[in-house]
Amino acid sequence: MVVSLLSDPELSPDARAVFDDIRATRKTDFVNNFWRALAHDPVALKRTWESVKQVMGRGVLDPKVKEMIYIAVSVTNGCGYCIASHTAAARQKGVTEAELMELISVIGMANETNSLVTALRVPIDDAFSAAPKS
Repeated sequence: MVVSLLSDPELSPDARAVFDDIRATRKTDFVNNFWRALAHDPVALKRTWESVKQVMGRGVLDPKVKEMIYIAVSVTNGCGYCIASHTAAARQKGVTEAELMELISVIGMANETNSLVTALRVPIDDAFSAAPKS
């Protein structure tokens, strides 16, 4: 651990305001260790929380799909913390064991074929470069 995990009494007023928003938005008293570590820098804490709220909030993609994408990127980047936290969030949003297993298979396949294409320096097909049809 690079920095300590700040407890609520140790928070600056700016960090406390972000924690209050995290609790209100998520409808829970729990604030995880990621936010507690980041609270050492209230500006980064607020910026990151605001971005997470925007990206992971309501949008065109279903919240369950967003969590599954987050898991996939976290697996590829080797972030054990993010894998655990977003798998828990995905389960809360209804992701099943079967969906997680299929997701893991897709992640593995994508990483394998990405590595093969990169190593082989396969040129992109013209058909994949065409402008989308409206």
